Amino acid sequence: MKKEIRLQKYIADCGITSRRKAEELITRGLVKVNEKVVTQLGTKVIPGSDLVQVEDKVIDRDGLQRVYLVMNKPRGVVSTVFDPEGRKTVLDLCKGIKSRIYPVGRLDYLSEGLLLMTNDGELTQKLIHPKYEITKVYEVKVFGVVTEGLLRRLRTGVKDKGDLLVPESVRIIGQLPAKTWLEFRLKEGKNREIRRICEACGLTIDKLRRVAIGGLALDGIKPGDFNIVSRNELLRAIGLNSNGEKVKDHNYISTKKSINKKKRLKNLNTEAAQADAQEFKIFRKDKYFETMLKRKREQAEREQAEKDQLS
Repeated sequence: MKKEIRLQKYIADCGITSRRKAEELITRGLVKVNEKVVTQLGTKVIPGSDLVQVEDKVIDRDGLQRVYLVMNKPRGVVSTVFDPEGRKTVLDLCKGIKSRIYPVGRLDYLSEGLLLMTNDGELTQKLIHPKYEITKVYEVKVFGVVTEGLLRRLRTGVKDKGDLLVPESVRIIGQLPAKTWLEFRLKEGKNREIRRICEACGLTIDKLRRVAIGGLALDGIKPGDFNIVSRNELLRAIGLNSNGEKVKDHNYISTKKSINKKKRLKNLNTEAAQADAQEFKIFRKDKYFETMLKRKREQAEREQAEKDQLS
C-alpha cells in the first residue's frame, strides 16, 4: 500500500517549487486533487494514485528528471523565478535548461556567489532546514576600518527584530586602505543575517559574496555561469549521504589567512574612518541606488564643466 504524503511536499517533490511556495499555491486555490480545488494545507495525497494539478497542469513525481546546478550568481540579478519589477532573474541565466527549476534559498539583489538551483524539493528542504547545520561561508567587504572592538561585537552577535543573530565565526581576511574584507561563517542562516548583523554593529557592506556551502565551492565558475552536477556529487561535496542526511562536518577550507593587527596597519590609510562611521550609511542597501545615481550625475556634471572650459 502506497503511503500518503502532504500535498505541499508532493508538489515540491515534483520540482514545481519549494515546499513553502507550494503552501502559497494551495491557499490561493491554484491546486486541484482529483479535479477538485484544495485549499487545506493538511491535505494528503497518494503518489501515483491521486491526480494532482497545479495551475491546471498535471504533475507527476515519478516522471520527473532531477536537475542540479551550481551557479555563480552575479550582482544585480534576483534569486527568484519571476520578478514583478522586470529585473533579470537567475532563471534568465539558465540557458539550455528545459526543466522547471528554482533556487535553493536566496542571495539578495546586491549579493553574489554560490547559489544552488534544482527541482528536487526533498533535497531543497534538507539544505535549508536549520537542523542540518550546514555551514555557509561568505566573504564580505565593508567600508572603513574594522577595529578589534568592532570585530568582537560581530562575533558576539546581535538581537534584531526578535531574532538572536550569532555567526559561527568572523575573521579579517583582507585590509585595503579604506575598506576591510571579512569572512563570515553561518550555520542557521536567517534572512539577510549578515547584513542585519553588520548594520546593527554600525557597519556598511560594500560587497557580499557566498563562496561555499558545506565543502561545496565555486571552483572557478565565472559570474553568470553554472555547472551541472549529479545528486551524489552535490551531496558528497556538501557533506551529506545518499539519503540527504548529514554524516560529518565537511567545511570549506579557505586559502585566505587571517590578517593580524600588525600586517593590517601596513595597508591602512592613516586617515581612513572607522567602519561604524556615519558617513558610510549612504551606501546601505536602502540608499545604495539613490547614492549611485547622485554620484553618476555629479560625475557627468564635472565632465561637462571640463568640456565647457576647453571649448
